[in-house]
Amino acid sequence: MSILADVYGHSLALLTDLYQLTMAYGYWKSGMAGRRAVFHLSFRQNPFQGGFAVCCGLGTAIEFIERFRFERSDLDYLGTLRGADDGPLFERAFLDDLARLEFACDVDAMAEGTVVFPREPLVRVTGPLLQCQLLETPLLNIVNFQTLIATKAARICMAAEGDRVIEFGLRRAQGIDGGISASRAAYVGGCAGTSNVIAGQLFHIPVAGTHAHSWVMTFDDEYESFEAYAKAMPNNCTFLVDTYDTLDGVHNAVAIGRRLRAAGHELLGVRLDSGDLAALSRQARSILDEAGFPKARIVASNDLDERQIASLKRRGARIDVWGVGTKLVTAFDQAALGGVYKLGAVQDADGAWVHRIKRSEQPIKVTLPGKLGVRRYADGNAYLGDVLYDGLTMNAEETGYQEPTGSASPGPLGGALLPDRSDPIPHSATTTDMLVPVFRNGRAVYDRPALGASRARTRDELNRLPPGVRALDDPRPYPVGLDSRLQELKSRLIAAHAKGGSCSSSASRPPS
Repeated sequence: MSILADVYGHSLALLTDLYQLTMAYGYWKSGMAGRRAVFHLSFRQNPFQGGFAVCCGLGTAIEFIERFRFERSDLDYLGTLRGADDGPLFERAFLDDLARLEFACDVDAMAEGTVVFPREPLVRVTGPLLQCQLLETPLLNIVNFQTLIATKAARICMAAEGDRVIEFGLRRAQGIDGGISASRAAYVGGCAGTSNVIAGQLFHIPVAGTHAHSWVMTFDDEYESFEAYAKAMPNNCTFLVDTYDTLDGVHNAVAIGRRLRAAGHELLGVRLDSGDLAALSRQARSILDEAGFPKARIVASNDLDERQIASLKRRGARIDVWGVGTKLVTAFDQAALGGVYKLGAVQDADGAWVHRIKRSEQPIKVTLPGKLGVRRYADGNAYLGDVLYDGLTMNAEETGYQEPTGSASPGPLGGALLPDRSDPIPHSATTTDMLVPVFRNGRAVYDRPALGASRARTRDELNRLPPGVRALDDPRPYPVGLDSRLQELKSRLIAAHAKGGSCSSSASRPPS
């Protein structure tokens, strides 16, 4: 089943920026369309001033790539575009070639739910230059947003300290797809459920919800509204108690709870949506316990985020379930992840691989050359740090893919000294190469886990991070360094360009 097909029902090949198509046309005109290239999708800074990000969006990206083709209506539209001379922007022969395009790239990526860090490739695309280029915008669109929301959800769930977090931001989400994608990513990030029913249908996410203030206001008084709801849905009674007076609302919920119990049902809980949530939750807990409803849950909402939840926890709030909407699905305090998609190497006319690097006056914008991989070091269950390496300058034994659940000797990268570590990584450390094969020569080779498994992976990954890296504020940096050969290559290319040379270098061998 393809979620994208279910939701949109037609081609998404034009989900791109025009300059991707104009570059593709330029490659085609220059005879370079078939040259192989390597691109990496990464981000430059951790979101939310945190210490990590949670990779998300791969499942959606796979569906996009599997359906990537230009339909006749797409090409007919492109044929209407005009240049400055009012002539066609694209030749018909180019559009005819797009109609025959068959995806032939290799794609490697971080599994959803993996903790990731700046400069690390979340996705690596290797293949014909034209095809790699056309994937830039859609991959960034998908992975940037879902990674951002999954990271926000993970931070919120960490602040909740094991309490259930329900995402219900659909009404405040950035459009239809923003709402659907946010619900998916929030679940991967750790949320236990969503109010978004279509997301529940599409992704098998548990759905939750009872009633709003409008239900209470429809009736002459609050008690009558609770009574009517209990008659209609006796198996789904969590009452919103702050329409008028919150503590009176809790007492009304208790009164209806007794009637529910007499009829063989139970009061599930009450929801607080305004006021001093710490004080009100403590008072509500006392009322419920004294009335004989110790299992009734207290749900809290009201524009919550991770810092507010952490503060309420410190103040002794008696809240069992956190409903988080606007500030989760909109990533309220950070508009975008800022991911980029950069060229690392390209073949020349003779088929030899040539490293490429982008220079900048801003050090953060200088790219890394080559076909990048990420090797993660661990000591038992604890992550120690990551090393980025270039697969074009290493042999097959050094870059061979290892299953993420396996262990192996650290090989040639062992003993690397990483930033923020005063000691070398021990040679006894186990290693994992983090990019997993997803497509080979255009064919999907990745066994996609269920979304619940990706959610469980997020929890496991966070537990393996050093505690200081997980801190909500002023986190300790996670060590990410460059293999010595990659560092030397980067420095050499920059120095050569500074002397008037090229920001490129021939690789010693083609990638495997």
